[in-house]
Amino acid sequence: MMKISEMPKYEVYKDSGVEWIGAIPVHWNSFPLCAKSKLKSISNNENEELLSVYLDKGVIKFDDVDAKRTNTTSSDLTKYQLVDPGDFVLNNQQAWRGSVGVSDYRGIVSPAYLVLSLSEDIVPRFGNYLFRDGAMVANYLVSSKGVGTIQRNLYWPQLKRALVFLPPTEEQLLIACFLDKKTALIDEAISIKEKQINLLKERKQIIIQQAVTQGLDPNVPMKDSGVDWIGKIPAHWGCTAVKRLLDIPITDGPHTTPQLHDEGIPFISAEAIKGGEINFDKKRGYINEKDYLLFSNKYTPKVNDIYMVKSGATTGRVAIVRTEMKFTIWSPLAVFRVDKNKLNPLYLYYFLQSYSFLKGVELSWSFGTQQNIGMGVLGNLFALAPPLEEQQLIVNSIEPHFREIDIASEQVYQQIEKLKEYKTTLINSAVTGKIKITPEMVEQ
Repeated sequence: MMKISEMPKYEVYKDSGVEWIGAIPVHWNSFPLCAKSKLKSISNNENEELLSVYLDKGVIKFDDVDAKRTNTTSSDLTKYQLVDPGDFVLNNQQAWRGSVGVSDYRGIVSPAYLVLSLSEDIVPRFGNYLFRDGAMVANYLVSSKGVGTIQRNLYWPQLKRALVFLPPTEEQLLIACFLDKKTALIDEAISIKEKQINLLKERKQIIIQQAVTQGLDPNVPMKDSGVDWIGKIPAHWGCTAVKRLLDIPITDGPHTTPQLHDEGIPFISAEAIKGGEINFDKKRGYINEKDYLLFSNKYTPKVNDIYMVKSGATTGRVAIVRTEMKFTIWSPLAVFRVDKNKLNPLYLYYFLQSYSFLKGVELSWSFGTQQNIGMGVLGNLFALAPPLEEQQLIVNSIEPHFREIDIASEQVYQQIEKLKEYKTTLINSAVTGKIKITPEMVEQ
């Protein structure tokens, strides 16, 4: 891909007067957003298709409308707002993060959203790139108010004065065509690399399944485990309810919602559990010392504790505590603390990720508004218990393979991040006039 620094520039620029925009081409004009859009709120269209706005996708529609409607926060859709193709839609509480977009569809959105009809001076495809670009997102942050960093409300009286910088419509269309073509190529490259990541994850899963359910000796005598989803296991291994292998009963975090702060003690929930680790960058927020001491009466994290997500879309994901840093957890996480006289913590950590255990989880969870599995049910699921010495050998055999796979995965992740960064910079450079898009560039 061509370096952005090597792409052509406009001949003459002028100061935009806006710090995060910088210089713009001299023939581009600035307008307050309200001069090129109009706030609209048309209700009583409950039979239209439901739409929403997502951070990474913009305005989307749902293929299974009826299923989605059963999960809406309101059964009364008469107040939902009509959106026409070409309308600009902003998620009122998440716009400051970039959850906005120009719609390709007709449908209805939450009454809490802002819906703007755009002037003919804005080409919708160009507008979608412009309004989702970081330079415009800065305006949504300035025009939003809220406590902390979890949720902020966007206010139209402030937003309407935000400046938009527009080239002529013919130039907008040229830029949109260029970005459509180039971002599609970047997205395709990202998709290929994500498939490589998935293959590496599958390789991990195969290694785990073989080692924790079959052992390391291919010639060892086998017996029926008595559990359909586990099958045959080495004859000298035990198979028992996981609760009998633990040092404390399975527990979880508080079922109350604490006040979150911008600093303090990390408060961890399901979104931080990924890839077998706790990602503290994905913490739910921070709590104060008073709440931490209160929650610690129920549970205090300890090195080698294992967490499993027990509710929501990621039910079954696990992570192991590898830090002595002070933090605590919320109720969606179940805690496994092993009896070290019976289990190696790392052996259980790997076993909980095996196809066999995850199949047991899947067969046992219940559905309400989301999938869920209770701690009592988890405790009664079966786990395998080889001799302790053999558990350590199994762990020792798994970890070198994982290090190789993790190194390969990290290299691919870095490539993906560079592609995403290139895409973001390319869009920003095009919609703010930092580069000049020519017809030849569109054809390349």
